[in-house]
Amino acid sequence: MQKFLFVILAGMVFVLTACGEAGQSKIVEAPDAIPAEYAGKSNPLDADSASPGADLFKSYCSPCHGESGHGDGPAAAALYPVPKNLAEFQTQVGDDYLFWRINTGKAGASMVAWKGTLTEEQIWQIITFLRTLK
Repeated sequence: MQKFLFVILAGMVFVLTACGEAGQSKIVEAPDAIPAEYAGKSNPLDADSASPGADLFKSYCSPCHGESGHGDGPAAAALYPVPKNLAEFQTQVGDDYLFWRINTGKAGASMVAWKGTLTEEQIWQIITFLRTLK
């Protein structure tokens, strides 16, 4: 009986510990390996592209990622996994990763491929805007 109670108590401690961390910052998963065709790409646009990028972001990205890119757009609650906090994530990855993900989307997530809808220039404009997020 004591072993049973100990197991139950240990399980409760584990659950409560996990719940207690919910308000703390999330563990950031390592980004996927970038395919060779995208590796090393860098944004050819200057900071002036952030303004048109903001307009594109608002139209195409903010429904999921939110106005400030924090992953809290109106559609976010219905998505699994939840959209990335781009304000945080953009500091951890290179231009090549962002270009690849925006272009091709992500299997197993709600991130759709924008290739064919957005031009390469528009994707770079969005990336320029992403770099301004805090």
